[in-house]
Amino acid sequence: MQTTPESRQTHDTLGQALRFLRMSGTFYCRSELTAPWGVTVPSMPGHMWFHVVLEGTAWLEVGEGGDRQMLRHGMLVLLPRDCVHRMRSAPDVPTQDVSRLAREKVTESYEVLRYGEGGERTTLFCGAVRFADQLARTLVEALPAAMVIDVSDSPQMDWMQSTLRLIAAEAQALQPGHEAVLTRLGDVLAIQAIRSWIQAYPPVRTGWIAALQDPKIGRAITLIHHDPGRAWTLAEVAREVAMSRSAFAARFSELVGEPMMHYLTRWRMHVALESLRQNGTPVAEVAERLGYRSKAAFSRAFKRIVTKSPGAVRRLRSAQLAVANDAAMSAS
Repeated sequence: MQTTPESRQTHDTLGQALRFLRMSGTFYCRSELTAPWGVTVPSMPGHMWFHVVLEGTAWLEVGEGGDRQMLRHGMLVLLPRDCVHRMRSAPDVPTQDVSRLAREKVTESYEVLRYGEGGERTTLFCGAVRFADQLARTLVEALPAAMVIDVSDSPQMDWMQSTLRLIAAEAQALQPGHEAVLTRLGDVLAIQAIRSWIQAYPPVRTGWIAALQDPKIGRAITLIHHDPGRAWTLAEVAREVAMSRSAFAARFSELVGEPMMHYLTRWRMHVALESLRQNGTPVAEVAERLGYRSKAAFSRAFKRIVTKSPGAVRRLRSAQLAVANDAAMSAS
């Protein structure tokens, strides 16, 4: 299939968003379940759950009274939203709160759950991960409540099948260091699944994913992301994407959910936060890079969006580095 400039642009914009899908795993679990069994997975604000069926089958129900769907070997489900969900061996089996069940704690972030009454076996690999980056959270919030992906019969998803096979082998063998390997594979699998869904999903009418897929608005977002320090105006960006000012303003707000200039400010503050938090860049230098004529004007905008001052973010980073250095010196 021939690649058009529009499709290349959409790919570039999606790639820009996917670059920020840096996760921090909070909890991983291998679940060895025997029928009849049923678990309720509680809400974990700010986290995304995923479940991989390594063996057997499981019925999934998202939310209160939601539709029930059977998952079989080779399927995975991503649940980007913060919501209660249930998994069970059969549609009407009662469920127990999984947080109240006895689990073997292997490490601080990896556990093994053995539960059920001795019948047909199901093995799951589950994880709860969170995205620290605001752009990643924006992208994840635009995804559906549940994303079920069947990779067992898809030759286009060899890479995901390979990851699943590695997870199954590591979860079965439990060799030294297996928990570290499983958590890293879980991170990779979740990101692969999100990428696959976004790239295969048909265009939607509204929302951030629709904005990324729109040739004009996606191009505008890319321009802003690539050069946030430029003195952009609504009229200038509209000219860059070959739209009238009024049509561009309406289309941007419709798809993104806020005016372009508001989005530009939020993106600048996102870039500033990353620079202050990750690199400890001086506030005045960050302000200049992002096109602010004064440190005071930048600081006011930053505090309005982030709710903390730039100086407070830098001080927190310095304190965290000091604690880490003290811990390293104590361990040596």
